[in-house]
Amino acid sequence: MPDLRVTTVQSELAWEDPAANLRMFDRKLDTLKGETDLVVLPEMFSTGFSMTPGRAAQTMESDTVKWLGKKAAALDIHLVGSVMITEKGQFYNRLMWAEPSGKLHTCDKRHLFRMAGEDKVYTGGNALLTVSLKGWNIRPFICYDLRFPAWTRNLNNVYDAAVFVANWPAKRAGHWRALLKARAIENLSYVIGVNRVGQDGNGLAYSGDSTVIDPVGNVLFDISDESAVRTVVLSRKILEKWRRDFPAWMDADHDIINLPESGVS
Repeated sequence: MPDLRVTTVQSELAWEDPAANLRMFDRKLDTLKGETDLVVLPEMFSTGFSMTPGRAAQTMESDTVKWLGKKAAALDIHLVGSVMITEKGQFYNRLMWAEPSGKLHTCDKRHLFRMAGEDKVYTGGNALLTVSLKGWNIRPFICYDLRFPAWTRNLNNVYDAAVFVANWPAKRAGHWRALLKARAIENLSYVIGVNRVGQDGNGLAYSGDSTVIDPVGNVLFDISDESAVRTVVLSRKILEKWRRDFPAWMDADHDIINLPESGVS
């Protein structure tokens, strides 16, 4: 199978202003035609991480959702990020994955960040998503999902790369880096983490720290405190060699949640 070109787009975000953010991403993405296979945008890339979706939530027929499909088709790329969505009276932090064919994959954020009240505003999801691209199986997650290894567990190598889109504050940047590396090593997969920079409408600062980590835990790049578009090649050879030479995945606990507790001796 071929290697995979992945591009991370780390940027500031205009607060609750989808039109401004789409114009900004147009400028950043339009140079990528023919240069990459997958482009990853941050969490809530069209609004920032807002807890007031009544002001800026998008519908599935909105310009933001249409933009994803049109941009993927125009640049012949797969394009992924999350969007604040309103649907049937509920709000969702919804991951959108647009293929150049026009196909759109979606899943809703599973773990809602209670420390910001996300669990009181948005409805959580309960389904995993895996997308195939050039023979690579890729599984996307959203921000706080990163802290929950049972949800991201890669049993039987069902995915080859995990994508985490985020609005992860600078004050917890150390956690972001440590958890991304742990997810790569424990799951024997590439990990792609894309975060924003700048300050949001609530005054929270973001340092970015977008990164790609290989299955051995090597950091291929790490960008902090600046807007940046970076492309890296994921090696199929490295992935397959590590899984073959160090097959820890064969000893994974498939039913650990259901195991009884040990008695007291």
